[in-house]
Amino acid sequence: MLRIPEWTPALKPQPQELVDAILKRRGGTMINLDKALLWSEPLARAWNIYLGAVRSGLPTSWKLRELGICTVALLTGAVYEYKHHAPDFLKAGGVQAELDALNAVVSHARTSAAHPALGDIEALVIQYAAQMTLDVKVSDEVFEGLRKHFDNTEIVELTSAIATYNMVARFLVALGVTPEA
Repeated sequence: MLRIPEWTPALKPQPQELVDAILKRRGGTMINLDKALLWSEPLARAWNIYLGAVRSGLPTSWKLRELGICTVALLTGAVYEYKHHAPDFLKAGGVQAELDALNAVVSHARTSAAHPALGDIEALVIQYAAQMTLDVKVSDEVFEGLRKHFDNTEIVELTSAIATYNMVARFLVALGVTPEA
């Protein structure tokens, strides 16, 4: 599961209120990511609050945020991230044909994510996420495309979700966090 031992209370006790807060956000079940984070109390505490806000506290389109996150997961090889976020994309109103299209275009998405199964906005979000992930710098053309469809708050929130999940992907891949059984 991990390149480090799986966290347990016996190996590194953490405040019960922290463990309870994580369990509450997760719906009562701790996931492998949590078992890596709990090696550091300050990190686990901050991550739980921040990622909770990014995942469920932003009013910008849940579907588009999840599409950006799935793009990051595929581009970084974060299988764990994709396994957790592809179902959320579908719950948020996405369809399997869009995920299939994402998988088909992701290898060249920094230059174009056009696909018959994707709307213009979805293709733009994929291209934005690809440029953020692979190049860091986003082309003026792609950013101006965002401006045509989103207000400043939506751009900031979409950008923060993509940037945050780049961080998550790097954490997961570096530590070898694998999907739960």
